[in-house]
Amino acid sequence: MRISTHPQAMGMALGLIGVIIFGVTLPMTHIALGGFSPFFITFGRAVIASIAAGLTLLVMRRRWPKGQGTILLGAGICVVYGFPIFSTTAMQTIPASHGGVILGILPLLTSIFASLVDGERPGAAFWAYGLAGAALVVFFSIRESGFHLQAGDAWLFLAAITASLGYVLSAKVSRIIPGWEVISWALVITAPLSVVATLLVMKDGIQAPTAAELGALSYLGLMSMFAGFIFWNAGLALGGIARVAQVQLLQTFVTLAVSAVLLGEVISPSTIGFAIAVALIVWLGRKARIA
Repeated sequence: MRISTHPQAMGMALGLIGVIIFGVTLPMTHIALGGFSPFFITFGRAVIASIAAGLTLLVMRRRWPKGQGTILLGAGICVVYGFPIFSTTAMQTIPASHGGVILGILPLLTSIFASLVDGERPGAAFWAYGLAGAALVVFFSIRESGFHLQAGDAWLFLAAITASLGYVLSAKVSRIIPGWEVISWALVITAPLSVVATLLVMKDGIQAPTAAELGALSYLGLMSMFAGFIFWNAGLALGGIARVAQVQLLQTFVTLAVSAVLLGEVISPSTIGFAIAVALIVWLGRKARIA
């Protein structure tokens, strides 16, 4: 019997794998912080990912994409440095499950940056849902902290902004070269800075890590910063950006589940409720944008 795989179904499956990998990032960051400083985690994971990316490019015999250096550097700054340092700093003061809800706004921010960078003109409904989603996330963050904004929430908002911008910049280059090459070249072009920065923070950045903390750092480098993007970008290419991007709505729930299992965090009904509400608003917003 011949088994045929529809490109859209395969794209959704690959996208889901990427989302699951990304959803484990915040809990793994929490674990890694037990043995490393935020700056060492940021630059150390980049070095790990850069080695994997460089070897992959060599094995695949890929050539440098001419004329794309500036945008690749911009994407690298956002996803290699921006999101990691902001999210790692945030995880010092707030639970990973809380952070997962805050990052639920990431898909809408990505759509907003796509509109600004690519010159799209979404309708009023899209912007209304965007404002509603942002307001809901802000309310959740201040409600959890006695109605004042925590520093960790501010760092996570910055993390979401840089990640969203990085996704959009990467998508622009993905029209010219395969998505896996985009993250690989972004890692390689920033590798010199990653290595130098890692050496500078190494002395105070390593704090007798356990095997679990070493494993968490390895996960952040090999999976969150490299393999996750390979699956995610391949899924977008096969299944279509508008369709596969909906899978990202599940990322918050992956983070909540992993936080409960690995970190023992208690997930309250209100947290689950806010996560569902944010996912619903983001879905409606994306639908309005697509329409």
